[in-house]
Amino acid sequence: MKTKNYLTVNLQFFAQEKTEKATPRRKQESRKKGQVAKSAEIPSAMVMLFVFLSLLFIGKFMGNSLLNLYRQSFTQYFFWDFTPSSISALFLQLFIEMGKILLPIMGIALAGGIIGNYIQIGFLFTAEPLKMNLKRLDPIEGAKKIFSLRAIVELVKAILKIVLVSLVVYLIFVTEKDQLLLLAQKNVWDNFHFTALLTVKIGIYVSLLLIVLAVLDYIYQRYDYEKNLRMSKQDIKDEMKKMEGDPQVKGKIKQRQREMAMRRMMQEVPKADVVITNPTHFAVALIYDGETMDSPKVVAKGADHVALKIKEIAQENDVVVMENKPLAKALFQQVEIGENIPEDLFRAVAEILAYVYKLKGKA
Repeated sequence: MKTKNYLTVNLQFFAQEKTEKATPRRKQESRKKGQVAKSAEIPSAMVMLFVFLSLLFIGKFMGNSLLNLYRQSFTQYFFWDFTPSSISALFLQLFIEMGKILLPIMGIALAGGIIGNYIQIGFLFTAEPLKMNLKRLDPIEGAKKIFSLRAIVELVKAILKIVLVSLVVYLIFVTEKDQLLLLAQKNVWDNFHFTALLTVKIGIYVSLLLIVLAVLDYIYQRYDYEKNLRMSKQDIKDEMKKMEGDPQVKGKIKQRQREMAMRRMMQEVPKADVVITNPTHFAVALIYDGETMDSPKVVAKGADHVALKIKEIAQENDVVVMENKPLAKALFQQVEIGENIPEDLFRAVAEILAYVYKLKGKA
């Protein structure tokens, strides 16, 4: 008795152990809640890369725009009268000029963030993460997160980023050491030009490094997501029961079963010896083999639209179609598909089969 109870407890334990991959339904429900496999590093790295690459193409435009703004400030705005209307006009003008400079960069940064998220999860809009959840204020759960494996991974990742980024910046400075030592001998404009190019170079190299690290982080996040989404055998059974109990699912299953049964039935019509019709309401296809059958068998039957379809297939395959209203109605009501005809209909069916065999030249 104790052994039996012990085995039962073990079986229940293994049934509850989350060892199975998540089902598509579970993943879909998780996605609706905003729980997806994504790395926050990819969008930030993409934004940084897009911004620094754009500086290679529009950096000159931005520099000239800033210089023009400074010139206007000291040659025009500096001599304006200090009045409320002039101050309003000044701030409006400065706002417009700064917008012309910053909007392209802001648009490029926004595009980088959108692309970085889209390549990971596609299009997803949900307000589920914004809902109030008091469990997030639980200090015990917060402490668990602080001392969890994920927290350790994030710490290691942050340290690795700092070390690698510092190494990249150091190597770039080493390669540009000679130019840096000559800055004191150059004019202000050359220094500004060199510093701007060096900054863009550092930004691009660091961005590429962060993208590599972000891809590795995404692989880990996907693994962690799949792990947290695992299901037990009991969870899968419960989900299957729930799906089978869903009226829509049941309806789809029944519809598919009916379609499959209809296709199988229509495939049997070309093999029939005769199709007996009502002529428009019913159609019943019969087959008879004297060597293997005791009596004729119904291989297909239908009413209205299905009856028309049976007759159409029969005519396409040279199956004899005969009109016999009482017999067609009796066969349709009394005999199911795959069943042999009853004895009280033997004589009527035999007369029809004899006529069909005579038409086909059979004995």
